[in-house]
Amino acid sequence: MIFEVKKYREAGIKDLEKLNHLGKLSYTEFSKDLTPENWKVLYHVLENKDNIKNLIQIGKVFVCEIGKEIVGMIYFIPSGNPTELYKENWCYIRFLGVDPKYRGIGIGKELVDSCIRYAKRSQEKIIALHTSEFMNSARRMYEKIGFNKTKEIERLGKQYWVYKMKL
Repeated sequence: MIFEVKKYREAGIKDLEKLNHLGKLSYTEFSKDLTPENWKVLYHVLENKDNIKNLIQIGKVFVCEIGKEIVGMIYFIPSGNPTELYKENWCYIRFLGVDPKYRGIGIGKELVDSCIRYAKRSQEKIIALHTSEFMNSARRMYEKIGFNKTKEIERLGKQYWVYKMKL
């Protein structure tokens, strides 16, 4: 096996196409867990470049590169951007995605840790996220890091949970 150097950095609007591609690539496995109608809804969110631009503009995007390829990503949204899931005073993370070829080598955990470190430096008090019953490896990782379930919701016909962690 060839040793490949992982490089972590902040992404920007210039990375839009690569982020868009990785989002679709890293979430496609879940198409089998959803009805065709609900997969279509999720896929539409993943391919919506305006949504990606908005997340880049209001937050930070941390990525992992191997060579010139972005193989991992996570979006950090600072407090002051509430949604139906997240309170005004919470920061949160969205769309953790890792290329299936590079899973299991710590990229996802390092990206989550990058968000936690950034949140602490930014003096955030609570960091949150949501995940689903069919995202087992992500859920186990979040719980191991110290996130706790705070709310159960239904999305896309599946059970989801909001997790948070006090910083």
